[in-house]
Amino acid sequence: MIVRWLNKLEETIFCALLVAMVFLVCVEVFYRFVLAQGISWAQEGSLYLSGWFVLFGVSWGVKHGAHIGVDVLVKKLPRGGRRIVTLIALAVCLTYCTLILVGSYQYLQLTHMIGIELQDIPIPKWQATLILPVGMALLILRFLELGWRVIKGDTDSFGFSDEGQESMRLAEQRDPEDYDKEGRP
Repeated sequence: MIVRWLNKLEETIFCALLVAMVFLVCVEVFYRFVLAQGISWAQEGSLYLSGWFVLFGVSWGVKHGAHIGVDVLVKKLPRGGRRIVTLIALAVCLTYCTLILVGSYQYLQLTHMIGIELQDIPIPKWQATLILPVGMALLILRFLELGWRVIKGDTDSFGFSDEGQESMRLAEQRDPEDYDKEGRP
């Protein structure tokens, strides 16, 4: 129940960040090129929005298997071997995320203690960079969920997006009459 609520919240924030970032950039372009002015904080704002978007997106990508992976050798292993390799990879990922989580928490504490503000936006820097530990915590949650599914036997891999397989599927669907001898449309 809590995970389902968290999934919905994550996707809502993910979408809101994308909309806010696109809107801010469009307004800045309008101001800069039509009104010959600019919004002094737009660049910094879009930078932090994109950072938040990326760190929410990484978690979302793990949840949906949207990341691209080099797993040619792993796919050739038997199911048990794939599960073991996946669990080892998850342990490495969890270690990395934990290190970044601890480091980002220490960084936030330091910026909070010093009282640093953003350069163009009058808010404390620790609030703008709060996504660092939040993003790592979400990523840890997603890796733990995936690990649990591997342990239960529901899956044996990360479920990476397979671009090669997708390209072959698209190539098989195309109509040969739409292309010339060299394969150009």
